[in-house]
Amino acid sequence: MKTAVVVFPGSNCDRDLAVALELVTGRKPLMLWHDDTDLPEGLDLIGLPGGFSYGDYLRSGAIAARSSLMREVVTAAGRGTPVLGICNGFQVLTETGLLPGALMRNAGLDFVCRDVALEVVTTDSPFTRAYGAGEHVSIPVAHHDGNFQADPETLDRLEQQGQVAFRYAEEVNGSARNIAGILNDRRNVLGLMPHPERVVEPAHGNTAGRRLFEGLLGVLA
Repeated sequence: MKTAVVVFPGSNCDRDLAVALELVTGRKPLMLWHDDTDLPEGLDLIGLPGGFSYGDYLRSGAIAARSSLMREVVTAAGRGTPVLGICNGFQVLTETGLLPGALMRNAGLDFVCRDVALEVVTTDSPFTRAYGAGEHVSIPVAHHDGNFQADPETLDRLEQQGQVAFRYAEEVNGSARNIAGILNDRRNVLGLMPHPERVVEPAHGNTAGRRLFEGLLGVLA
């Protein structure tokens, strides 16, 4: 399984994601600088890590979404290459238009950093296939702009088409319908605010996040 992690100025979870991918796949991912102009051939998964790309100075993910390499990521996603965006990576995915909606300031205007309970809403995707539908898992969050919002028609469509991947099982940030992660309509792009790469080995306290990567490995290897 050949994977890559896109690194932006300000990324601070790129190594965490790389370590998780290597742990599960047994192969170091490629670390791609945002200003590269070409994606390597044969990638099975592209990861967009958490952090504060470009310092979030304009709007979270807005500048990163216009980087040279993201144009290639959008094209690759259109061909069916799986793309995983975590936290700031989720924000980048919405800014590119690969996913609908927007990530706004948390309802309480506070940075939220703690373990949260998540409900697995759908298992019909390579990212969620290793979980059980309706299962509750604990995965940490660390964000200030994780409040997912979209117009009612978009929210209804996401629900009806089974594109809500994860839902907060508790109040976290004010997200519409407690949505924590969504899929595109082809189910090859997932954006989620919680950090599965931070719970992949027993030393982390639990391994709930590992199953996301193991599910991908089972499909893509």
